[in-house]
Amino acid sequence: MEPGPRSRPAEPGPCVSASPSAGAALPASGAEPGSRPAAVAAVLPAGGCGERMGVRTPKQFCRVLGRPLISYTLQALERVCWIKDIVVAVTRENMEEMRNIIQRYGHKRVSLAEAGATRHRSIFNGLKALAEDQPDGKLTKPEVVIIHDAVRPFVDEDILLRVVIAANEHGAAGAIRPLVSTVISPSADGCLDHSLDRAQHRASEMPQAFLFDVIYDAYQQCSDYDLEFGTECLQLALKYCHTKAKLLEGSPDLWKVTYKQDLYAAESMIKEKISQEICVVVNTKDEESVGYLLKEALRNELNCINITSTPLDLPGRDTQNFLMAQCYSFIHVNVVSSDSHETQRFLSIIEESSLPLLYPVVVVLVCFLDFTLVPLTQKMESLVWIRDLAKEVKKSNVLLSGLLINHSQDEQKLQESLQQGASIIGSLVKERSSALAGQLLVA
Repeated sequence: MEPGPRSRPAEPGPCVSASPSAGAALPASGAEPGSRPAAVAAVLPAGGCGERMGVRTPKQFCRVLGRPLISYTLQALERVCWIKDIVVAVTRENMEEMRNIIQRYGHKRVSLAEAGATRHRSIFNGLKALAEDQPDGKLTKPEVVIIHDAVRPFVDEDILLRVVIAANEHGAAGAIRPLVSTVISPSADGCLDHSLDRAQHRASEMPQAFLFDVIYDAYQQCSDYDLEFGTECLQLALKYCHTKAKLLEGSPDLWKVTYKQDLYAAESMIKEKISQEICVVVNTKDEESVGYLLKEALRNELNCINITSTPLDLPGRDTQNFLMAQCYSFIHVNVVSSDSHETQRFLSIIEESSLPLLYPVVVVLVCFLDFTLVPLTQKMESLVWIRDLAKEVKKSNVLLSGLLINHSQDEQKLQESLQQGASIIGSLVKERSSALAGQLLVA
């Protein structure tokens, strides 16, 4: 087992929860309520080859929006401050790739253990990395351990907290979901033998949590058959330690990326998540300017998305505030001129942040032009620098495109142009297509 690099956080800004407040709900085993919080760690088995996905790359390393799937799962766990250590069990041949992921995306509190030939053997190796009886152990044994799949990236703190509290009380706990399809049992000749009452059964999901001593003892007693062919950790706790797990209803987001189409579903969910905040950056404080009118048009077009604005007077400070708030979509409204220096200054702030490492950042440069006064072709020729700049910042995962909006003196035509521009911006933000980077669009 080896500790991973402990560099900057994988998510801008502070953790979702502060350790004392979350930990206060987790009394140590056998302790009085209100005493010190239980120490919690997590184990992620990540030694699978992704056979069901039908691709050469193990599914945990498949890329979603250019980033390995396992990085999203680690990010979700790292945002929970009361999880002290995260042990990832990975095969020897993928150990170096996992180290690179930890380094590139700044994951912290992550250590590596060598995966076994099966899921249970990988989990056992991860638990050994946390145990006190291992001679080369470098981590502190937790009181409660979470076991979670590396390919379930949408786990949230609520279900993690609930399974940990339940495990602390019952010894083991796990998330469950209603069965979607009826389960049937075939006979030896391939005919129906019987079916199960779907209402009486549940699908076992992740995360699961255990008192560490319970699950570690179960694995130490585990038969070779269970280690080789078993898949259910809760069953091991019941079989070997007589610990009946508390079952907790989980959310629909706990699904596991298993097949190739699941990658597209995961990408769609991530795009939806990071498109919920748009920052409109203007180079004027005049709230009656077309920049602020565009903001209102965006609010009408994208009524479920939070639209905020900031002047560009102090770009470093103001933009950093939005970066810390995890905004991944910026509309840079250039009312005064189409000079590239202001745009380059703004883009440099984004590139210097950690934001583009995590998700593609969309930047739309909006220029207003009265098409009756300046020929459209002439204006577009003056903005060709956007293409070269877009190629450069694309290397940093920033997707820059340009948008010309007709600044008509006719109020009705102006509103129509603003509405069309808002619609184009909405598509650019939601799709995050690298193919549109460098394009100059017209509304």
